[in-house]
Amino acid sequence: MKAQPYNFLNSARRTLQMEADAITAMLDRLDDHFNRACEIIMRNNKGRVVVTGMGKSGHIGNKIAATLASTGTPAFFMHPGEASHGDLGMITRDDVIVALSNSGETNEIISLLPAIKRLGIPVIAITGQAESTLGSEADAMLDSGVDIEACPLNLAPTSSTTTALVLGDALAIALLEARGFSAEDFAFSHPGGSLGKRLLLKVENIMQTGERVPRVLPTATVSAALLEMTRKGLGMTTIVDADNVLLGVYTDGDLRRTFERNVEIHSTLVTEVMHPGGKTIAPAALAAEALYIMEQAQITALVVVDANREPMGIVHMHDLLRAGVA
Repeated sequence: MKAQPYNFLNSARRTLQMEADAITAMLDRLDDHFNRACEIIMRNNKGRVVVTGMGKSGHIGNKIAATLASTGTPAFFMHPGEASHGDLGMITRDDVIVALSNSGETNEIISLLPAIKRLGIPVIAITGQAESTLGSEADAMLDSGVDIEACPLNLAPTSSTTTALVLGDALAIALLEARGFSAEDFAFSHPGGSLGKRLLLKVENIMQTGERVPRVLPTATVSAALLEMTRKGLGMTTIVDADNVLLGVYTDGDLRRTFERNVEIHSTLVTEVMHPGGKTIAPAALAAEALYIMEQAQITALVVVDANREPMGIVHMHDLLRAGVA
């Protein structure tokens, strides 16, 4: 008799549900220890958060340290095994220890406590056993305990590592919000790749300027505006007065609507069919903001203007694509 294929989807759904339940159960267990943990870290603002843990807890600790560091809380991971062989020298009296151990009795972690306490360094525990040695000795104890692991043998750290990771995220985000950490702050620790470009690149860095900016006067006809649009290839033109102040824009979309109305393009002034004012942006604005405006307005270009509404340039969707922002 042919064996039935194993239902991998059912297994995955069961694992996801068990881990989701473990996270939900922590909501009722969050207490003043979490406030205390945040206050300890905020108070020790001259030092770093030193995260430590063995095995799977160590892998989770590494990620927590990285998340803290990238969200405004200086942090690094210290391997507890190496710590007892010299790496404790990396710790200063201004630091805070975040120690992860599901059992709360991990030998490599417990053996560090006397030296840490002797230096007067506060300890925040993330553990599944509140009454353990680590939980009892900690200045703040975050309960990551689970009733059962997602592993059907109840052996492999699964739900317990997930809850520890989520607690670390909760800690990082609470500190981020308390400090008023901004998108620009985040960008400075992520200067590489598309994330850095989205957060740091400004409109003035990518806009098209000079002769590339399409311009016509209010006396121009629609046909003259169309010629200017064709020459500059941006799918639009600005309409400016004699003092170079922006009056409006005329786009490919406006042109289509012009033809639908059977307007005589050789005799009709562009001011009669233009979009008054037009969507604009300042040169110092972030390129990501330009992308947001374009997406919301369903347009492909913005006029970059100065304080007097004089066009300084055009930022086109293609410019954002080339810069890796879109």
